[in-house]
Amino acid sequence: MSKRGKTDSGRDAGGFVALPWSVMDSSAYKALSYPARALLLDIARQFARDNNGRLLASRAYLAKRGWTSASVVDRAKRDLIEAGLIFETVKGHRPNKASWYAVTWRTLDRHPDYDPGALAAFERGAYRTLEVAPTRPTREQCFERWRHAGSKNTVLSPAGGTEPPAIGPAGGTEKAPPVPAGGPIKAASRASPVPFSEHHLEKPSAVAAAEKLEEQPAPATAEIVRVRDQDLDPGLYDTTTGEHLPDTSRLQRPRRAEAQAWVERALEGGKRRA
Repeated sequence: MSKRGKTDSGRDAGGFVALPWSVMDSSAYKALSYPARALLLDIARQFARDNNGRLLASRAYLAKRGWTSASVVDRAKRDLIEAGLIFETVKGHRPNKASWYAVTWRTLDRHPDYDPGALAAFERGAYRTLEVAPTRPTREQCFERWRHAGSKNTVLSPAGGTEPPAIGPAGGTEKAPPVPAGGPIKAASRASPVPFSEHHLEKPSAVAAAEKLEEQPAPATAEIVRVRDQDLDPGLYDTTTGEHLPDTSRLQRPRRAEAQAWVERALEGGKRRA
């Protein structure tokens, strides 16, 4: 036998990870995420003939291998256990007890420090017997699911049919009534709609008539006229136009006298009728 038949001189010297093709071709391995596959290699890297069952996945060990996220490690480790590719022989606990693991494509090496029942619960080749749902479906699987769901459930026509939607309002095109539903709105006025009669008691009082007369606008002859006279009241002088305004208080005196005379006549007429 040649020397090449005894040793493999075609590779670099040193140990290696013996990962069987049956593992890599299994559905459990194909369904793994990339962090889970990387973690499986780092766990299998520790195997040395008789320590299957004492492999580590602690943070201290994985930190030296470049793992920095504890959540990623925990998720990948959980995926490997559920896929049946690794088995936990010792449950770790605080403060300094790390968990031990074994790969399931090799026999479990015995050790007295395993948790009770670990030897009996270990199953070699568990990755081949477990049905594992893929955590990340491939593009082909996603397309196949979409095509299968579309062929069964997709409806090509809308639920309401193919008729065009109505343009008019739901209540029809009738015009709204010109008056409110309760009839025309009545004015909230307290005045009587019937005009006053000739009776003197129904006539307005003389005082009210006088006040109303005073509120009327001044006649055209009493309009304010601007005059140019420097001798008038300086308080009425307009600095902008250089004009004075006449005193308007004098214009109201004739109107007051007229109102007073009208009041006296009205009172005199009332006494005669009484």
